[in-house]
Amino acid sequence: MIDPHLFDETDPAKWRLAIRVMAMPADTNAAGDIFGGWLMSQADIAGATVAVQAAAGRVVTVAVNEFRFVSPVAVGDIVEIYARVQRQGTTSVRVEIAAWARREMDPDSHHHVANANITYVAVAADGRPRPIASRTDPA
Repeated sequence: MIDPHLFDETDPAKWRLAIRVMAMPADTNAAGDIFGGWLMSQADIAGATVAVQAAAGRVVTVAVNEFRFVSPVAVGDIVEIYARVQRQGTTSVRVEIAAWARREMDPDSHHHVANANITYVAVAADGRPRPIASRTDPA
């Protein structure tokens, strides 16, 4: 499990709870299981919240470098997605993501459900890549 003591809401390189959402019946596939694409979408949203902060502005997803489903998500689960900047380049930010689920019947439980690594690129108003100021650059 992610250690909450590692959280620092001001530093995107530290783990943070980026999103918390309940898996609903509308998020299921034809077999009644939570659709993997739904979880991937939530992870992308969570990662983007961290990337936007690191890039100080708009970002777009350019690559899902890795996405691994560890265990299933059930209807009613509270899905918590943690994210942190793994690497920052000139125009891109790679975000590491870990997703956990709390079962409705056992709210104290935590089940690791997915890991991901997603790359975002900072873009200007015209949609073209733009440089990201390093943390040591003056604001």
